[in-house]
Amino acid sequence: MLRDRQWLLALHISSQADHLLGGAPVLQLAREVTALGSPWLLCLLVGGVAGVLMAMRQRRLAFFIVASTSAGALFNTALKQGFERARPDLVPHEVIVLNASFPSGHAFGAAMVYLTLAALLTLRLELRAPRAVLLALAIGVTLAVGVSRIALGVHWPSDVLAGWAAGSAWALATWLVANTTGWFDHNGRHDLQD
Repeated sequence: MLRDRQWLLALHISSQADHLLGGAPVLQLAREVTALGSPWLLCLLVGGVAGVLMAMRQRRLAFFIVASTSAGALFNTALKQGFERARPDLVPHEVIVLNASFPSGHAFGAAMVYLTLAALLTLRLELRAPRAVLLALAIGVTLAVGVSRIALGVHWPSDVLAGWAAGSAWALATWLVANTTGWFDHNGRHDLQD
């Protein structure tokens, strides 16, 4: 808990814990970045990808992505309700929060959705460079969302680490299930057209 306090306060001006390092521009950036992990945006993203897959007549993959991410969201909610950890009170909350702190739902959701989508899409790409760029983007957004939650004062660093770990594990499990159960052929290309 001491390290949580130290890391949380490290992002704020030491003489004024209620002021984020970098001032108003950094605060605005943190608010915008945190939106990339909001449940509503992640639902729109998953729904949009599922819609594109449906239009491509890849209904099984669309259902698989929606089902796996929905189950992951329910799992994260159960974790929050089980731990019921209080939010930090060291600095003002810069965004509205309504539920428990552990694990970070934004960090979990970002890791789960962005890494799942990137992992499944890389199976369709033959060249290494586009795969690497896609995975790097997913990892970058996931990391940025988690840091933004700490900067906004609504999560302890350990909340975010737990969210990243659980969301990444969920994405990995999703990828393993998709990759080892015949959802993809031996060349890594998807073959689910109905």
